[in-house]
Amino acid sequence: MIYLDAAATSAVRREVLEAMWPYLTGDFGNPSSQHEVGASAARALADARAAVAAWLGCRASEVVFTSGGTEADNLAIKGIALANPRGRHIVSTPIEHEAVLASIDHLVRVHGFEATLVPVGADGLLDPDAFAAALRPDTTLATVMLANNEVGTVQPVARLAALAHEHGIPFHTDAVQAAGWLPLDVRALGVDALSVSGHKLGAPKGIGALFVRGRLPLEPVIHGGGQERGRRSGTENVAGAVALATAARLASAAQEANAAAATAARDAFVEAVLQLAPGAQLTGHPSERLPATASFVFPGTNGEAVLLELERRGVVSSSGSACAAGSEDASHVLLGLGYPEDLARTAVRFSWSPDVSAADLAAVAPAVADAVRTVAALGR
Repeated sequence: MIYLDAAATSAVRREVLEAMWPYLTGDFGNPSSQHEVGASAARALADARAAVAAWLGCRASEVVFTSGGTEADNLAIKGIALANPRGRHIVSTPIEHEAVLASIDHLVRVHGFEATLVPVGADGLLDPDAFAAALRPDTTLATVMLANNEVGTVQPVARLAALAHEHGIPFHTDAVQAAGWLPLDVRALGVDALSVSGHKLGAPKGIGALFVRGRLPLEPVIHGGGQERGRRSGTENVAGAVALATAARLASAAQEANAAAATAARDAFVEAVLQLAPGAQLTGHPSERLPATASFVFPGTNGEAVLLELERRGVVSSSGSACAAGSEDASHVLLGLGYPEDLARTAVRFSWSPDVSAADLAAVAPAVADAVRTVAALGR
């Protein structure tokens, strides 16, 4: 089997499992407990926080551990918006992850906010001038993802954040899909908040982190014992934090080499699919995209049927966001890029981890073409 659905989740790395195992067994203490078992867990948590901070280029006090990317997005968007007295207007795009869009929708429905979703181009890129035009005196937050989880388009986040700051507006970015592939130095990006998730880069599901700049006010969305400096209550997932820190360290050390190799393999794979698969169209930006993501639409087919044919040929991929699994709706990302609904339903996304080779991808391209022809011939 060739696994090409890493954007949904990745396997836990052996080094990560070995690093976290002690905190699931002997060093199992609650880091808030006032005895040595708890103190050992607290030290591990502090070390993990420092390691994640080094990865993101921030202070350890600016890292909030969460249960994953979805909670990190919720905390950033609701937390900043509800704590900021500037106004009740939010600026984003229509192609954000569901966690971002649903958080904005909650603020609109429950708290009376207004949202402007700035349209993107057919390649998924947000025009900085259009973004700037949407900013208002009462805009309390702008949030734009660093890299799209379906089509892989990478946004000019540093430029967008600078534009927001010209108006005194905090800027958040969902960097869940970018983690491990793109530099996430928050100072270079100029962002005020940034979300990551461990299971996209070799840590287990259930751990994530949110960078929140300095003293930026943040209203908690989970209340309780006041852990995480009062920003996220609940007993900390020490083993998960250690896992995230270990995965981040490993990914960061190999990021440049992995990204270069994946980009070359991706470009060859895209070229092969476009040549071999009848009518195939690449979605997203042709070059400003994640190194290990390639998404296509195949006119005259059905994306789910193509997935089934691919699995019969030993290839595992997806039709889009795993967070929308089971939905019969066309991808909101492709609709946001201007694709008609019937064409959007033909989408297939391929995403892979660094252990997938160029030879693996070269073998997949003919299988994609064969699967597309089979589905088209059956009229599915």
